[in-house]
Amino acid sequence: MAVVVFSSSARDWLTLTFLPGLGCGLINRLVDAFGSPAAVLAASGAVRRVRGCGPRLADLLADRDRISRARDRADQTLATLARLGVSLVCRDDFAYPPLLRSIEESPVVLYVRGDPASLAGAGVAVIGSRAATSYGRRCSFTLARDLADRGVTVVSGLAHGIDAAAHQGALDGGGATVGVLGCGIDVVYPRDHDRLYREVAASGAVISEYPPGTRPDGFRFPARNRIIAGLVMGVVVVEATRRSGSLITARLALDQGREVFAVPGRIDSSRSVGPHRLLQQGAHLVQSAEDIVLELGLVASRHEERIPDAGRKSLPVELGEEELRLLSVLEVYPSDIDSIIRATGLAAQRVHGLLLGLEMAGLVRQLPGQRYERLPDD
Repeated sequence: MAVVVFSSSARDWLTLTFLPGLGCGLINRLVDAFGSPAAVLAASGAVRRVRGCGPRLADLLADRDRISRARDRADQTLATLARLGVSLVCRDDFAYPPLLRSIEESPVVLYVRGDPASLAGAGVAVIGSRAATSYGRRCSFTLARDLADRGVTVVSGLAHGIDAAAHQGALDGGGATVGVLGCGIDVVYPRDHDRLYREVAASGAVISEYPPGTRPDGFRFPARNRIIAGLVMGVVVVEATRRSGSLITARLALDQGREVFAVPGRIDSSRSVGPHRLLQQGAHLVQSAEDIVLELGLVASRHEERIPDAGRKSLPVELGEEELRLLSVLEVYPSDIDSIIRATGLAAQRVHGLLLGLEMAGLVRQLPGQRYERLPDD
């Protein structure tokens, strides 16, 4: 494990975060006013000159016992981070992402497992529903893979569904990916993402604004979303329901001056409501990574682009009339077996046999519940 070196101001930044009632916005205003976190801790009654500060805050910063306890917790946290091999990037550090520093309520500190340098690259967030469809996961994976293939850092939230597919796609593309947590840096959530957590940290970074041991309480995730939006040049929403947190991230991205992209889906799917609403409101429609790269002016590419053809997968010449008829009724969206039988007009036993053959040929995939989908081009 590499030795972690903390900046000279790390202890003071952490001390401020451990004082009760001091949020990111207020701490940032105080440091901007007094020049350093150490100066804020010594300011006492002088803080009343700062907008939003009054007698309560002056009393807090005059309470030496409370500050001493916050310093002790800061020291304990630094010791824990050193043991875990976790970096601490403070707002005045060179490694702090410039894009993130520019947003309102920018995090005071970032706990980073992995390479802090990965936070400074040109980034795009790929986000969406936890309960994603196979179509959504496939779109997320492909977009992230092709973005990573161009050297774009893919940012997401390490959640199930679209987030996980985005991280996996970026890993497959051989690029950097950053996972933003809504819990402590040492807490793997969801629990079954332990391997993905380690792979993301190894290829880029896993980050959090919360100290080690912080539980993944629901209220932390909307706050986490501002970091996802703040780190990147653009946000891509793949699938999202009407009340999805991904729409919160998209709104935050707009407020922060970022570009918002959306992947269209089925008009009868609840998971298409979010992206379609964004498209109606002026979001950029995405069909491939090229749409994102061109809009953001990211022209650098490490490898030749993998753009899927608009047509279908090339079909083996030995396919007969019944196989072709069956393929013609299948789409990339799953169809249940009864619908397939009705659409083809073939006997149920014959349809099952044909589907098995097409699945073995790599043209069709079976999903739970006797549903089938046609596989798109790679």
